[in-house]
Amino acid sequence: MKKHLLLSLVFFGLFIAQVTSQTIPFEEEVKRISARIDSTGWSPGSTVFTGSSTIRMWKSLEETFPNETLINTGFGGSKASDLERHLFPLVIKFEPSRVFIYEGDNDLWAGVEVSAILTSLDNIVTRIHLVNPDIEIFLIGAKPSPSRWEKKDSYLIFNRMLKEYCQTKEQVQYVDTWKALTDTEGNARPELYIQDMLHLNQEGYVIWAGIFKGYFKN
Repeated sequence: MKKHLLLSLVFFGLFIAQVTSQTIPFEEEVKRISARIDSTGWSPGSTVFTGSSTIRMWKSLEETFPNETLINTGFGGSKASDLERHLFPLVIKFEPSRVFIYEGDNDLWAGVEVSAILTSLDNIVTRIHLVNPDIEIFLIGAKPSPSRWEKKDSYLIFNRMLKEYCQTKEQVQYVDTWKALTDTEGNARPELYIQDMLHLNQEGYVIWAGIFKGYFKN
């Protein structure tokens, strides 16, 4: 009887662990990111770049801005709701002076409504400013990826609404990366992307660098 009870408890524990791991997306990755940054050290007042893999894969970020103290906490194929869930270990704990956020790209591709994305982003902005209302927040518009071009209209609607949202908030700015990554006819430029036609290549990040340098002049 005791043996059966013990086995039942063991299997129940494994079940709970499995369910928990499945219901908290990116938890382990976020722990690794947080631990890695803690191990190298960080200072309050830095600039945090966070969001989905377009941020995570920006390997030249620090050399692009050598005079800035930067922290990159980009993670996986995240959505705005994922960043909302992991906001403290990825942003708030670092006591930044400014935060750049790239979310919404994966959300739109997964069929998340624009209103739901904006709700998550508004919750993120609100929580950051509850901690420190002087933190500058930059919400980055979705980029024009060739592999997701079939949803172009949804991306453009999101970018327009995100820009309008930013205009209603203090200390919140919209960063437009769409125009710089399209040609004169408004089409995506495949030569700026790696083979998956979703993530930027080195040339694409050079263009991004030119966009973001304008926000580091003051």
